Amino acid sequence: MVQSIEARGLTRRFGDFVALDHLNLKVEGAKCVGFLGPNGAGKTTTLKMFTDLIFPTEGEAFVNGVSVQHDRKEALSSCGALIETPEIYPSLTPTEALEMNGALRGMAPDEIRERTRTVLDEVKMTDWADKKVGRFSKGMKQRINIASALLADPDVVFLDEPSTGLDPRGMAEVRDIIRGLKQGNRLIFMSSHILSEVVDVCDEVALLDHGKLLFFDTLANVTAKFDGGATSVDLAFMFPVGDPDVERQVASLAGVAGWSRLDPTRITVRVNGGLEARAQLLQQVANLKLGLVSFRESRSALEEIYLKEISTGDS
Repeated sequence: MVQSIEARGLTRRFGDFVALDHLNLKVEGAKCVGFLGPNGAGKTTTLKMFTDLIFPTEGEAFVNGVSVQHDRKEALSSCGALIETPEIYPSLTPTEALEMNGALRGMAPDEIRERTRTVLDEVKMTDWADKKVGRFSKGMKQRINIASALLADPDVVFLDEPSTGLDPRGMAEVRDIIRGLKQGNRLIFMSSHILSEVVDVCDEVALLDHGKLLFFDTLANVTAKFDGGATSVDLAFMFPVGDPDVERQVASLAGVAGWSRLDPTRITVRVNGGLEARAQLLQQVANLKLGLVSFRESRSALEEIYLKEISTGDS
């Protein structure tokens, strides 16, 4: 079965305030989708309706083709979720907290023990399995919360801004965990307002503002659509590369529509075309032997799109 989530006309009003406005969105397959938007855009409200924590005013949410509103138990049986920032009893160990969670889900004792070992390993907390949670940092607690979401080995995982409030090290640790989750056969739907986080770990992005979906597509297609058919990539080199060398060697390559400098060793290049054009550019730049060390989707390109679309929505 192909994993899927779908919102059909999903709407939520709180009095006169419209938190989510007729959201229509369908996501299929094992991938990580970034649900991007500023604070107050309606991201958490959406995830709460997908997990039946609040009821929609209109519309329905579906998980793997099953309506959350009409058959909650079946729809959510294959889900794991981390919504907002749940607290763990400080007197419990991670093992005890996960055992309690498994019992509440109706899992068998043997399955709970096996899955507890597995998920603690996934979130790199095995060495802390029998320590009191009250002694943990916020980042360590968040890793246990993610482990709890994974305990029943879900096909679909909802993560609500999982790195918010963490220090840089904690944020990096959580992102590493999410990258690891992508190796499994799971659909990960992750809300975030942090652009770099979405670029780092997500395959596709949906942008929400004032409760309305502005777009949903792959990162490459989004940047191509909003940048006149071009995509932007960041190139990093081992040593500084002078502007004359960039102009003479990189800017003259087929498909390059322009470039800008980020710092002495990094440039952003606009490329006409999609993935094939990017693959061709990577090969060409590597052949120039300028000391290329990384090649990635441009954060600055998504940031420009984000700010443009959000400001347009405000006007």
